[in-house]
Amino acid sequence: MEKDVEIGIFGGTGIYDSGILENPQEVTIDTPYGKPSDSITVGIFKGRKIAFLPRHGKKHTIPPHMINYRANIWAFKELGITRIIAPSAVGSLKEEIEPGHFALPTQFLDFTKSRNGSFSELGRVIHISVADPFCPELQSSILKVIKEKNFPIHQDCTYVCIEGPRFSTKAESKFYRSTGAGIIGMTLVPECQLAREAQMCYASISTVTDYDVWAEKPVTAKEVLETLSKNVERTKKILTDLINQIPKTRSCSCSKALAEAEF
Repeated sequence: MEKDVEIGIFGGTGIYDSGILENPQEVTIDTPYGKPSDSITVGIFKGRKIAFLPRHGKKHTIPPHMINYRANIWAFKELGITRIIAPSAVGSLKEEIEPGHFALPTQFLDFTKSRNGSFSELGRVIHISVADPFCPELQSSILKVIKEKNFPIHQDCTYVCIEGPRFSTKAESKFYRSTGAGIIGMTLVPECQLAREAQMCYASISTVTDYDVWAEKPVTAKEVLETLSKNVERTKKILTDLINQIPKTRSCSCSKALAEAEF
């Protein structure tokens, strides 16, 4: 297998069937951790080789707590990918972060419970640093594109990652809000920290779909999907411009993440 794919995209953004990718091909990869969420679509966009993997599967059949995050990251690494862009849907924990807006998380709070969040194994212990969990170079590119398009974007957000697949109770939502966090979702962790262990650049583009239940408006899956579908075209526009913006060579430290992480 050729390791010549440059950029990987997680999410259900529609880029894989929108006609954007030239010569799209389906690639199936088995990993030491089992199968990824689905086959991976690989194609060319403006001269750059891109891969797309829907983290919930193409038919959205995998709940967030059952996604094989290790297999997904390993498969991207196997293709040669060095940078990951990760669109996701989130709820808002602040009045000013409105449904339909975008958010750029720079920190996370991990409230997941049952996920395998490391490639550490017996005989290999990795103490990865996630003091700053996301690639600054990728984040800078994302911010530039979104601002140029005048889409509403909230910077420097803290993302609360919960186990799912259920939504929060009112008490939980109010507690998460009290931490000062801005957004809440179910997929960021351990995806971002596994990418760091794999020495890959990673940045999230969060689409706000609802006010979490603290706002006394119970969240429904239907509401989330309606808002998300409205923002699909915006997300696709961001991704198409973003690929042009990403430098060909990496100047960040993501590629050296294991230098001081292993015993």
